[in-house]
Amino acid sequence: MSLAIVHSRAQIGVEAPAVTVEAHLANGLPALTLVGLPETAVKESKDRVRSAILTSGFDFPARRITLNLAPADLPKDGGRFDLAIALGILAASGQLPGERLEQLECLGELALSGALRPIQGVLPAALAARAAGRALLVPRANAEEASLASGLTVFAAEHLLEVAAHFNGVTPLEPYVAQGLLRQVQPYPDLADVQGQQAAKRGLLIAAAGAHNLLFSGPAGTGKTLLASRLPGLLPPLDEQEALEVAAIHSVASHSPLQ
Repeated sequence: MSLAIVHSRAQIGVEAPAVTVEAHLANGLPALTLVGLPETAVKESKDRVRSAILTSGFDFPARRITLNLAPADLPKDGGRFDLAIALGILAASGQLPGERLEQLECLGELALSGALRPIQGVLPAALAARAAGRALLVPRANAEEASLASGLTVFAAEHLLEVAAHFNGVTPLEPYVAQGLLRQVQPYPDLADVQGQQAAKRGLLIAAAGAHNLLFSGPAGTGKTLLASRLPGLLPPLDEQEALEVAAIHSVASHSPLQ
């Protein structure tokens, strides 16, 4: 098989549009060409992937390799496509069964040793993969974050060799089971602790009850920050969808959404 297709996800804000990684091997002088509007970090993945494949004990094809990240008009950045590119090359060269890649999406940066490194923005990709009806393969360090998308089958690995063993049927990866996602929530400051400021407190209550916009204005030291810190305690708990939206923002901002 000289053509392989692997599914992955880009990151555009809190969205994770689908990206198809196409790997094609042809006769000719050995070369590796990467197309599809890749940014600098993606272009550098050619060297990371080559080293990861060789140090993991696989053969790097001495052929003309073309890698296409589609759609071509979608910017791609970061090392999140390393794993998908490596799997595409291995499948196109016959070292992995390409048909087993169809129902799964892959994310992860590769070290030169073949180890999988975590990436940011996994949660939006997990939510998008769930909507597309595919499983998701991520570095083990990202597995718990990906498991926040309930109903999604998540596979986690620490090395390219583990991923290859999974697709070759030697040592299948078990679906990741989330651990310790329930955490004690710290209580918010109580509005009753604020002395005076009756008009401001009434405005705060009205804004919280009606979900209105709120603007505090006044000189320093008049209690604006004190009152604003009491607002979260007046609001109802987030439902699941709202909590996932907030967690997705933390995910793309490199803050742990598990906190």
